[in-house]
Amino acid sequence: MDGPLWTDEYAPAVADLPQPSLREYLTEAREDPLNLVLHGPKGAGKTAAARALAREAHEDPDNDLVELNVADFFDRTKKEIREDERFAPFLEGRSRMSKRDMMNHVLKESASYQPVSGDYKTVLLDNSEAIREDFQQALRRVMERYAESTQFVIATRQPSKLIPPIRSRCFSVAVRAPDHAETVAALERIVELAEVDYDEEGLAYLAGYGDGDLRRAVLGAQTTAANEGEVTMEAAYETLGDIGHDDTVEAMLAAAERGDFEDARSLLDDLLYDEGYSGTEVLVDVRRVARSRYDGTNLARLHRLAGEVDADLAESTSDRVHLAHLLAELGRLPVT
Repeated sequence: MDGPLWTDEYAPAVADLPQPSLREYLTEAREDPLNLVLHGPKGAGKTAAARALAREAHEDPDNDLVELNVADFFDRTKKEIREDERFAPFLEGRSRMSKRDMMNHVLKESASYQPVSGDYKTVLLDNSEAIREDFQQALRRVMERYAESTQFVIATRQPSKLIPPIRSRCFSVAVRAPDHAETVAALERIVELAEVDYDEEGLAYLAGYGDGDLRRAVLGAQTTAANEGEVTMEAAYETLGDIGHDDTVEAMLAAAERGDFEDARSLLDDLLYDEGYSGTEVLVDVRRVARSRYDGTNLARLHRLAGEVDADLAESTSDRVHLAHLLAELGRLPVT
């Protein structure tokens, strides 16, 4: 896709966030800059919420919001970190530092700067479930030292991984996945701002495609608009139907139900390794296909299993193991 992503170009204000309780919490936080832990599933809007809060709380959010994505440190080499233009000024001449010390140093330097406007600045720590305990202890000390001038917002899928001294210094805000109607309303706001033709069926299809992941739904809408010039049901299906690989997922589930686990795992490998999908993306497609394949008790059991696998995927390094477990359990579902 050419041009900026719609998730950035049409980023929501606090009043545009789809979850009512989240809007209420952040409206209060705008007046009283507490430290926050925003926790919820992938794509629910944690980062978007933190940015919306900062835009409304600061006269100069470009300078008074500091974003540190934990993955930018722990998923990259030291050379890549040092050459990142966001971090290079802090790390010049510090090539012997470990990645943990690099992040500690950038965090302390960022927190030590005085706000450009107003009485405080905001430091957003994104994807914080990857923070190790030794770094969390360092973070605790930084939070204590700069409590008067810095608000910390910690975004994470797993708040239980935060140590108690950090949790005790933050107000916990649950960011649940938006439901179908809330996703449709968010998509409608964006396509109208983008001045793209759409129909209600197209927005409903994209909400189902996102399956609670608002970012996925919005990017699906942008892809559809870029490819077809409109966001209608026909355009969305034409653009995204192949991306979902529904036929492969259907065949995989059918093989699992028959007890042909070798065939089911082979199709799973096609999706993970040949097509390059993440375990989470495959699970989204499984849930979507399941809605037309199962009903009643079997559908409820599949959603329960999918929820357990979703939690396992967040902590595991092997998507295949947990999705294969789901397929094995499907073979035990009673025939209806």
